Amino acid sequence: MAKITVEQERCKGCGICIAFCPKKVIQLSKNLNPKGFFPAELINEKECTGCAICALMCPDVAIEVYRQEREKK
Repeated sequence: MAKITVEQERCKGCGICIAFCPKKVIQLSKNLNPKGFFPAELINEKECTGCAICALMCPDVAIEVYRQEREKK
């Protein structure tokens, strides 16, 4: 299981992360950030694989990816 966080104040809503997300789990928020942009947000945490393509493509370095470690058997 994985999730991303978007630093709302850094994101300028360019949509690059949305275009490159293979699972299409990112969308633009309906709320403006302090700079007047609609930032990206995660819409379906259960589908996020933690591939980190969104974070790699983000020109504003506004996305962090968190992955849950698997339990060792």
